Amino acid sequence: MSGPVLDQAAQLHSLARSVAQPDDLAERVSRALQALGRVIDFDLAAAYRLDGHAARIIAAVGPLAHRDVRTHVLDIREHGAIRRALETRQPVPLLEHDHRGPDGDPYDPVLGLPPGHGCMVVPLFAGQDDLGVITLDRATCRPFSAETLELAGVYGQLISLAVHFSSQAQHLRRVEQQLRAEKRLLKSELGHDRAVALLSASPSPSMRAVLRLAEQVAPTELPVLILGETGTGKEVLAQALHALSGRAGRPLVTLNCSAVPEQLVESELFGHVKGAFSGAARARPGRFVTANHGTLLLDEIGDMPLSAQAKLLRVLQEGTLEPVGSDRTVRVDVRVVAATHVDLRAAVEDGRFREDLYYRLAVFPLQIPALRDRAGCPEALALSFLAETHARTGRGPWTLSRESIAVLAQAEWPGNVRELRNALDRATILQPLGEIRPEHLPPDLIPELATETGKGGVQAKLSWRENERRYLMALMASTNGRIHGPEGAAARAELKPSTLRSKLVRNGLR
Repeated sequence: MSGPVLDQAAQLHSLARSVAQPDDLAERVSRALQALGRVIDFDLAAAYRLDGHAARIIAAVGPLAHRDVRTHVLDIREHGAIRRALETRQPVPLLEHDHRGPDGDPYDPVLGLPPGHGCMVVPLFAGQDDLGVITLDRATCRPFSAETLELAGVYGQLISLAVHFSSQAQHLRRVEQQLRAEKRLLKSELGHDRAVALLSASPSPSMRAVLRLAEQVAPTELPVLILGETGTGKEVLAQALHALSGRAGRPLVTLNCSAVPEQLVESELFGHVKGAFSGAARARPGRFVTANHGTLLLDEIGDMPLSAQAKLLRVLQEGTLEPVGSDRTVRVDVRVVAATHVDLRAAVEDGRFREDLYYRLAVFPLQIPALRDRAGCPEALALSFLAETHARTGRGPWTLSRESIAVLAQAEWPGNVRELRNALDRATILQPLGEIRPEHLPPDLIPELATETGKGGVQAKLSWRENERRYLMALMASTNGRIHGPEGAAARAELKPSTLRSKLVRNGLR
């Protein structure tokens, strides 16, 4: 075997090893072009990657690889040689007459090489996919030989592998990032991440105080009573309590006491034996047995029937229970977290809830404030929900306009966090991506005073300043933040624009 052939084989072998390396694509391609320069004489070799009709440079080597070349972008529609190379899957040399006209050398605008200089275009492809091209240029009038074209084609195939591997790696990284995001979202439903998310999305001092107390009581074995209006996030807080406890590796079992028929509550809680009642075709363990060594969340415990309350008290005091229809005592180790929107003190006074059970459960009560009482929370939670939806579904992303933030801040939110999430789900349907404006939110979030043109809608129970602030927020929401013009906020309020601006500033509104 002759020396040049051996040298070419060695270079090909070295190139084949380098294109599969996991380092940066530009570095790999640059090394490949340098290896090509050891067997083919050129003054400039540049590799391009296709991006639609544009070819963007990956790497360039050689004496002519200056800054103008490295920033050069090719439009393949303007270069016949590039199109021919991609169509034929073969290297295309530019002959002397090819240098004239629109199909000339791709570098004519930046290099000014003499007519007839050596130039060729090598296609990069994988299967049916066009990946890009390599351009080889000589500053002298020495055309490339047929043997050189064939050798360049082999190098082009190897460099194509590097570009293809890079594309696949980028795709895998995107998939991996998406899977990691989905994993974080799933984990946040039951875990410490959820508690962290709550803290980060709760600028309200009152909510932060509740979360600090939850972190303190979580490692203990004490029962916890979570109080709050419907939709405030009682179940999510219970999940965080479990995740922060020593029972995190054990099950968290939930029973919604208001969703189970009264005659079946005891069976759901304590289980039953076969034939215990009509329809009991087989024995079934209850929620306490299922949650053994873990946590049991009794949601809406204020709706639990009195008959079941007595048995629940025994489990809390003694750690034992008897399945329905059985006289066998079963011992369980379960931490109970109870949640309700009912005023249990009033229920005790009305005889609807056992006083001894109340005091047993209320060892460490946690009162979750309503969303309307959490300053800054509607905006923070809304942004958190939008980011979560984007990460989970790939739709969006979204932002909130200033007017939408004002609407969220002044809404009463009778359904609390649940209502806020539903409102945002609706908004993301009406606005697939981009800025969410007041018209994308449920109409009932904007009070009647938002549509008035005068200065009505005053509530006597509020201070003058609070009435003015609420009016200004609703006014700006109704005009989408527009101050000037016949339909602007200043005209509706019958104020000069400068006066309205000063009032907005004074009330902390921008």
